[in-house]
Amino acid sequence: MELLTARLRLREFEEDDWRVTWPYESDPEVVRYQSHGVRTPEESLKYIRDSRATATESPRRIHDLAVVLREDGRLVGRCGLKVVDLEQREGALWYVLDRSQWGKGYISEAAEAMLDFGFQTLGLHRVWADCDPRNEGSVKVVRRLGFRLEAHFRENVFLKGEWCDSLIHAILDREWAARPRK
Repeated sequence: MELLTARLRLREFEEDDWRVTWPYESDPEVVRYQSHGVRTPEESLKYIRDSRATATESPRRIHDLAVVLREDGRLVGRCGLKVVDLEQREGALWYVLDRSQWGKGYISEAAEAMLDFGFQTLGLHRVWADCDPRNEGSVKVVRRLGFRLEAHFRENVFLKGEWCDSLIHAILDREWAARPRK
């Protein structure tokens, strides 16, 4: 599977990609709001292998893709969409980006391509994203994409030694189709 945007190529992970993902997955600032902690090289390799295994499932429910810069082929992150409920046509979006690439609009661009795929190809009705309210960058991404805030759960997740809040944002297929395009 491959998705192309003006600046990005979203592709399946390759076995050796862990060598590129591990440096940013071991960056405490990048994983600060992730459910996992800093990853070891072995954990990054396992993540890549698990992601590759989901690509062969039928029906495929997890689309976890490497985000690669088209200009030079550098892998800078990942963007994923999981079909949470086939019958209800509901999906969940996620993304992670190397800190050196923050603020360049890459995740918004990657997520837009993933959402187009989810709504147009998979026929999803609703896609949601969960983020910590302190993760201002992630909140900006989903709002920029047209997601609406549906819930603010207070201290619903115990993560890295503390109770954390969660924001649930979502967008419907008709809202995605009606949103202004650049």
